[in-house]
Amino acid sequence: MSLIELIAGVEANEPTLTVFNADPAVTEELREHFADRNVRIVEERTDEGPDGYAVLSRDGAFVTAVTVNELLPGVDGAPGAATDAPPDGDAPDETGARDRRRVGAPILDHLDETMFTSYSRDDMVAASREIEDRAWRVGDGELHAGFQTLDVLTGEADTYDLLGEKERLSVHAYAANEGDPPAVEHYTVHVGETAEIRETWFVAYDGGGYDDAKCALLAEERAPGEFFGFWSYDPETVDHIIEYLTERYATDDGEIEPTDDVGERGE
Repeated sequence: MSLIELIAGVEANEPTLTVFNADPAVTEELREHFADRNVRIVEERTDEGPDGYAVLSRDGAFVTAVTVNELLPGVDGAPGAATDAPPDGDAPDETGARDRRRVGAPILDHLDETMFTSYSRDDMVAASREIEDRAWRVGDGELHAGFQTLDVLTGEADTYDLLGEKERLSVHAYAANEGDPPAVEHYTVHVGETAEIRETWFVAYDGGGYDDAKCALLAEERAPGEFFGFWSYDPETVDHIIEYLTERYATDDGEIEPTDDVGERGE
């Protein structure tokens, strides 16, 4: 399955969040919070049953159920309400640490692949940094990243040279042959001549032997500077992306090898 086909498959498997017996304003607030996610939100009322809860389903199958207060911390006097929280919205706990719960976290945490529908280049860079940081901290395994063109990759050359300096981390970059190639010291560049390399942005980390550390970001540029895709912490999805890239593009043809012997450490 190609990168574009994988995005289309996740897109087609859209989950539904049904909000039961809640104030219409709550449903609208959830729609706003999930506006850039591939989640359909509907509202229903029942004669019996509790108020203010939501059910996540996919293809008619139950996934999870949560209260509105869990989805929107601070609604209806829930702990961490805006009136009790500091300006940045993170309430300190007894140890002084701040509550990092995200709006909608109980839903997002039950999805192996989380879609986004309108990410900008700045959004994509921020999301990519999270995966790069994970690879840096673990310091082992393989990191694969697609930059669309050599011009874009050149702007990230210092970052990827630094990542490639990790002795047990094998770093691979992919780009279409547009622009001048960067000076490569500690990682390998794979020059792809296909449309999907030019049209997709991806970062995938194999976890360095730990399934819990596996993660990937994959998106298609559907309009200039606007990306549609998903991120995933599902080990099988991450493995598929890396296996596909390795089999399809990581060949001797079109590779720009490191200029010293450091790049051979991951072999």
